[in-house]
Amino acid sequence: MTDLTGQVALVTGASRGIGAAIAEALAAAGAHVVITGRDTRALEAVEERIYAAGGAATIAPVDLADADGIARLALAIGERWKALDVLVHCAAVLPELMAVKDIDQVQLSKALTTNVLATQALLARFDPLLKASVDPRLVYLTTSVATAPRAYWGGYAASKAAAEVLIDCYAQESRNISKLRVAIVDPGATRTAMRAKAYPGEDPASVKTPDVVASRVVALLGEQFASPHRERVNQSS
Repeated sequence: MTDLTGQVALVTGASRGIGAAIAEALAAAGAHVVITGRDTRALEAVEERIYAAGGAATIAPVDLADADGIARLALAIGERWKALDVLVHCAAVLPELMAVKDIDQVQLSKALTTNVLATQALLARFDPLLKASVDPRLVYLTTSVATAPRAYWGGYAASKAAAEVLIDCYAQESRNISKLRVAIVDPGATRTAMRAKAYPGEDPASVKTPDVVASRVVALLGEQFASPHRERVNQSS
């Protein structure tokens, strides 16, 4: 089992779904987890579950669309811990699925802000803290449509593809000058609210639960993977 005792981890999009499951799994592995999201009450519920299981967490409500909020979060973490060992970036916005010609510009702008601009802001603000760690790791949660686009998924796919490029370039820029290792993980079909929104007729029991993804992410953090590393989490992982 991966032992993260004494390490500090930040998880975005941690109020529910895969982000919450990863936060709880990181805490169970011994990390102090900083959990972020927009829903304070949902974050508090995740924090309570972590504490009930014997782990440690700090909630930090942040809207990633607010660049100043990301800057304040980085400053607060840096003042308390001086370094960040693990950053797991799960937060994303799924705009309504529709043909490219019909894409709503307001929804697309929101997706680009949260999925792309916020990703760059996170990399910029947390780069010094990650590189201050003795074993820094970044895990980015992506989607298959970023590299295999499908009809009606244009808005989401474009935003996630752009974010993937940023992550991959950042990994290449960092690997020869620091110990930072970067993994891009496609969770695959997983039982989440976002999945239910995209596939309203699907039987939730037909896809894996978020804890399967969480277990794989924590296990990956204990491996000596090459950077950038890419993988997809299967049903039985």
